[in-house]
Amino acid sequence: MRYGFVIDQRKCIGCHACSVACKAEHRVALGVHRTWVKYVEKGRFPDTRRFFQVSRCNHCAKPPCVAICPVGAMYQRSDGIVDFDSGRCIGCKGCMQACPYDAIYVDPASHTAAKCNYCVHRVEVGLEPACVTLCPEHAIVAGDLDQPGSEISQLVAKERVRVRKPEQSTAPHVFYVAAEEATMSPMAARYEDSYMWADRNTRIAGGGAVRLAPNGPCRCR
Repeated sequence: MRYGFVIDQRKCIGCHACSVACKAEHRVALGVHRTWVKYVEKGRFPDTRRFFQVSRCNHCAKPPCVAICPVGAMYQRSDGIVDFDSGRCIGCKGCMQACPYDAIYVDPASHTAAKCNYCVHRVEVGLEPACVTLCPEHAIVAGDLDQPGSEISQLVAKERVRVRKPEQSTAPHVFYVAAEEATMSPMAARYEDSYMWADRNTRIAGGGAVRLAPNGPCRCR
């Protein structure tokens, strides 16, 4: 058994129902998120469009957060879900530094690490994760990737899917269908040399922006 998610970007409308469902289900504090919706706007007026991307823990097959945790608070279950034990966490934040997806946060109440845990309390009684249940467009599909007849396995087999940051070699189990490149790679977005309501002040230290381009640093004046 190998649980995972498929996010169908053709259906996502950016309503944040998944974020709200997750917060309500796990009583997530204000200011932190287990799942969140990123949006990127493209085009020039009036031909513009907003693209969305649902982000959360990727429940990697090779989770670096598990490898770096010194007390075993982050662990991988036999079904592939990466879970955590708040009772063992010492709040060292090593898992936060190791995660390439910025999916882990420190709970402001318990001061321990937390993240999406695939709603294991629901899965163990035969229910779907809260975000899947609340999505009005069925843009989030959860299930067993090792079960050929499951909806998620069929989507991964039939559609052109991709994952975030494949170069990290974590083998993530969150797959995206028809994801806009600018939402998957921040470097793909158009870069402006000025802000919306101001210009960059190059007369002060740090005022000139430096963008890491494929062929080296690009200094914008």
